[in-house]
Amino acid sequence: MKMDHFASLYKPFLMVLIFLFSNPLFIMQDMKAQTTKSEIRMTDDGYRLFLNGEPFYVKGAGVDNGDIEALARHGANALRTWSTENGKEVLDKAHELGLKVMMGIWVGLERHGFDYNDKKAVKMQLERIRKRVLALKDHPALMLWGIGNEMNLQSQNPKVWDAVNEIAKMIHEIDPNHVTTTPLAGIDKELVSLVTKKAPEVDFLSIQLYGPMDVLPQLIRDSGYKGPLLVTEWGATGYWEVEKTDWGAPLENNSSKKANLYLQRYQKSILGLPKQVMGSFVFLWGQKQERTPTWFGMFLPNGMETESVDMMHYAWNGEWPKNRSPQLEDFTLDGKRAQNSIGLTANRSYKARVVAKDPDKDELTYRWEIMRESQSSKTGGDAEYIPEKIDGLFAGPLADFATFRAPEEKGAYRLFIYVEDDHDHSAHANIPFWVED
Repeated sequence: MKMDHFASLYKPFLMVLIFLFSNPLFIMQDMKAQTTKSEIRMTDDGYRLFLNGEPFYVKGAGVDNGDIEALARHGANALRTWSTENGKEVLDKAHELGLKVMMGIWVGLERHGFDYNDKKAVKMQLERIRKRVLALKDHPALMLWGIGNEMNLQSQNPKVWDAVNEIAKMIHEIDPNHVTTTPLAGIDKELVSLVTKKAPEVDFLSIQLYGPMDVLPQLIRDSGYKGPLLVTEWGATGYWEVEKTDWGAPLENNSSKKANLYLQRYQKSILGLPKQVMGSFVFLWGQKQERTPTWFGMFLPNGMETESVDMMHYAWNGEWPKNRSPQLEDFTLDGKRAQNSIGLTANRSYKARVVAKDPDKDELTYRWEIMRESQSSKTGGDAEYIPEKIDGLFAGPLADFATFRAPEEKGAYRLFIYVEDDHDHSAHANIPFWVED
């Protein structure tokens, strides 16, 4: 058969195919067929999130520039964001790895100066959010929308909940396939009453806690809230919840103490109220500066995993990862621990020692640092500056002990130890100290 005769025979069919695949309506229908529909159902076991008709228990993490591939590799099934920034890229990557996404929608905060009495600003915000929802709503990795983040933190104007309600209503109108929530800082009866009354369009509440995670089931019962819940942030005990030195420096738990708390809180609190809690997003799958560079991040600035990752791997899979992180047993400065409010004299030499082990008997290396104490007063996870690192203070080879010279300038500092194996895992701890002339 001649090619021109072949072309004339099949040309009508080719034209139809070209028309269909270039037609926006066809493309939209094809995308819609891939959309993940989410809903909340009451089952015999309590409230459950369903995706495309199948129950889905959220085993997730909050990701802030964190390693999404590592999240999937460790057995999670979901992640959350705090805004729609780079939303398409995040959704694409999640879909590639088989993860679902709670897409955060950034909503203006009073503590940042947003005025909910300003009707024009509120309307402009709603329209901005509408455009972002329209752009992302049909993506197959999208699981649900998180409206704002801790809108009750340092908030006085109840109109904030009117705005949240309008956003939820708008989402339901243009995206009927996905449920909505709003993450709250803590939970109590007064807050639940206010939010459920003023924002009935929100499908369910989410809560965020740190130290009080130990008593989460009781807090929920005391709040009177009977509906479905996600715990959208939880993790290490916060710097506002711990003991402090005489000069006000918060005492950070070492990486092993944190890891043990992660597992305890997951088993006792996340799994402890199965009738209401539909899963959680652990914080933080990544690293950030918040009072210290190590406080909340489950990874270190150099990308190394900490023992908290091991614990979540176990929580999600019921078994340990093949290679585990080093574990810290003790850490002292001048023979004292952080609780002793250690004072040093400028330019004098002191010794520090760490006791660590590795479950896999891997060879360990030791990295020591001294930084100035953070003077930040930011709250709610707002961006902080990174304190200055003081170089040139350590003498001799560095192992599980170190000799260093106290800084010459009076003030507050921290001594950090990082114990690393050769599989990109690290344990860490720090001790605040005060230098006098």
